[in-house]
Order: sequence, then C-alpha cells, then structure tokens
Amino acid sequence: MSSSGKDPLGASSSEPLPVIIVGNGPSGICLSYLLSGYTPYVKPDAIHPHPLLQRKLTEAPGVSILDQDLDYLSEGLEGRSQSPVALLFDALLRPDTDFGGNMKSVLTWKHRKEHAIPHVVLGRNLPGGAWHSIEGSMVTLSQGQWMGLPDLEVKDWMQKKRRGLRNSRATAGDIAHYYRDYVVKKGLGHNFVSGAVVTAVEWGTPNPNSCGAQDSSPLFQVSGFLSSDQGQQPFSLWARNVVLATGTFDSPARLGIPGEALPFIHHELSALEAATRVGALTPASDPVLIIGAGLSAADAVLYARHYNIPVIHAFRRAVDDPGLVFNQLPKMLYPEYHKVHQMMREQSILSPSPYEGYRSLPGHRLLCFKEDCQAVFQDLKGVEKVFEVSLVLVFIGSHPDLSFLPGAGADFAVDPDQPLSTKRNPIDVDPFTYQSTRQEGLYAMGPLAGDNFVRFVQGGALAVASSLLRKETRKPP
Repeated sequence: MSSSGKDPLGASSSEPLPVIIVGNGPSGICLSYLLSGYTPYVKPDAIHPHPLLQRKLTEAPGVSILDQDLDYLSEGLEGRSQSPVALLFDALLRPDTDFGGNMKSVLTWKHRKEHAIPHVVLGRNLPGGAWHSIEGSMVTLSQGQWMGLPDLEVKDWMQKKRRGLRNSRATAGDIAHYYRDYVVKKGLGHNFVSGAVVTAVEWGTPNPNSCGAQDSSPLFQVSGFLSSDQGQQPFSLWARNVVLATGTFDSPARLGIPGEALPFIHHELSALEAATRVGALTPASDPVLIIGAGLSAADAVLYARHYNIPVIHAFRRAVDDPGLVFNQLPKMLYPEYHKVHQMMREQSILSPSPYEGYRSLPGHRLLCFKEDCQAVFQDLKGVEKVFEVSLVLVFIGSHPDLSFLPGAGADFAVDPDQPLSTKRNPIDVDPFTYQSTRQEGLYAMGPLAGDNFVRFVQGGALAVASSLLRKETRKPP
C-alpha cells in the first residue's frame, strides 16, 4: 500500500482524479514531486554558463520555470539527449557537468501548496521501481551525481548515510535506497501505492453526468489489483489524465528458439545469484551460458567470475563493432566493463585462454536448447557445436509491457507498424508536453518516450507537470 498508511485507492469514487501515474521509478517520483507543489525558480543571483540560456532566464525574473515557455527556453541547447526539455532541465540542475564542472544548480525550490495537483502513483515495487530488482552491489553506468532527483543531491545523501561513490559511481543498492528515501524526505509517500498491478487503461468521452465530468475531455478508467500477503484486491480508478512511466524492464526480449521455456533458461541476474547462494552453482559446475553483448551480460560475467563460476559467453555482434556499448565507454570510468570487453576479444572458445573459466563465442548463432542442459550453436562457418551448461542467462534487451493498453500500446508508437521499442520506436509524444500525439490526456515519459537515462527523464517530468498545470488552470470552476 502507500508509504504513509493512507489508502489512495479507497477514493474509488465518482469524482475522477486529475492525474494517475503508472510507474514509480525515477520518472514517476520526479513528476510526483513537481505535482505536489514543489516549484522551480531561478536563483536571483545565479549566472548560467550558457550565455543564450542565461539571457532568456533574465527575461522573466520571479516567474517559475513551470510557468515559462519551455520551447523558447530550450531552443539552442545541445547535449546527450534528443529531448529539448530534457536538455533544459538538466542544464538548470547541472549547469556545466558535461565539461567536467560541478557548478551548483541555478534553481531554488519553493513549496507552493496552491499549485499542487492531486495524483496517485501506482507501482509494482517500492518507490524506485526496477532499481529494487537490480543486484545491489552492481555499480551504476551513469555517474552517481547524474542519478539524483531535484533538490537532494546523491552525494549529499550518501555523505549523511556515510556511504561513498565508487569511481564517481554509486551502487544500484544505494540508488534504490536513495529513491525510496527521497519519497519519504519530500513528503510524497501518501501519493504512492506499492504492489499495484495495472491490468487495463480504457478511456472515452464521458456522459455529462458521469463521474463528475464537467467537459468533453476523455476520461480514463485505470483497473488492476493490489498484490499483498492477503491476496489480490481489485481496484478501479477514474482520472482525467494518465501518465505512463513504466520503464522498459518488464518484458525481457526472447530468442524465439526451441527449448527457450526450459527451466534452466533465465532472463534475470537474480537467477544466477540465487543458484550461487544455495550452492547449486560452484566452480566445479558446468559453465553458465551468458548470452548477449550489453551491460547486463557483462554484469553477469563479472558476478560469475567473482565466485569462480565457469562461463561461456555467446554473442552475435563483432567485438570491434562501434555500436557495441563497450566501445562507447571511457576506460578510466568503466574499467570493469572494459575488462569484460577485453576478455570477449581475447578468450575465444577456439583458442587457449589465460583467463581460466571464461570462454567467448563471438559470432555464434544459438539454434536450440535441449532438456539435458545442452545448448546447440552454429558458428560462422555453419558448423554446429553442442555445449553442456548448468544455467543459461539471456540478456538481449527488453521491451516495455503495455499489455494494459488497447493493442498493447502499439498504436501510440512513432511508427505504429513496427514493434514498440524504447530505443528505436518509442511512444510518439509532443516534445514540450510529453502528451501522446494520438490521445489527449495520455502522457508518456522516461524510456517509453525515448529518454533512457535517469539524468534526462526529469525533463519529461518538467514537461508533463507544466502541461498539467496549464490544464488545471483552464479547468472550469
């Protein structure tokens, strides 16, 4: 249930909520903060290092960022995101971080209760979302300071917890704790409902006398159940606006080959952790087969190596492919990932290995799994090879689970004829409001809208909050 002990779902009444947020990760938390009346202003004496942005900020002194023209403010900004509002909010929170600086935010925050918009945040996990599902000792890809949310820097929070950044990065466990703590410290807990599984989001133009509707805007019905030790408790809520913030880790991508449903095939690192913890995997076991050439696969390799579990690492892309994530990471910041990359390059199953217990299978195609824990591959020459394995971990990406939307959300993608993908085919939204271009009142943010790093999801929250505030201001009395 909610963190505060209140029951936001008890208000399943005839009066619709202004906003329901589906997903309680960093995107949902940041939006809840903004919708709770916390309002960003530029500090009166702040000087932004970007001269054009600085000039624009001085044109409206004393006006909150939420009340300004985000299109105008973000024009001319460049950076590591395709979203103009993401670049804007990041530039305000971390003015010179891309140049190695540590200039303080130019924003100050005021709590204006009169600007708060009632809302509920529904999440399967505790606040922090998928971060609670990641092995706690894993180190974040992004710098620790980039994982922070408004008005509570990660480094300040960690100092109070007597924790430290590792090579400027934080552990996943620390970040999950930080997000959960953020909700408590900022007094947002009464808006959050954990253990909430949404099964359907439906909408239509309401009748004039139904659900307290006062205009012809669409009304959304959000249905699902609360999962707890007592079982499943169904709920149904009405809202004028729904924000999708579910991220992308709900549905692992599948290989689509025979045998993939066998019990020794897994898609989560937790399976390797559990097998190691109970002693089902030891240095004397058959190798763990790890499939994939991304960071999740690298994390699994590092975990197995730490416990001296033998590994076969299979991937189809070339080791020197410039699109491979390892070829895009600075060696100084990510030494452990570059070590895995080096092993991938040098330790082919076909050649002697100075790294005992690790072999790579570059350019191999997996054909099938057999019930007796065998994996059948085809090499570049078309020759089939069979390997005895103890456990298989498949890390070839993941897809957002939007099964609760009509057509699983496919109609809302940039290209409705292609599968929804957070990296290649996200939900099509207005870049300055993050409202769906195809359905009024439906918003998407975070990875669903193409923002795949915590550092940049907060711009989506700024855009959504600005749009919703304008709607609430225009709403008839």
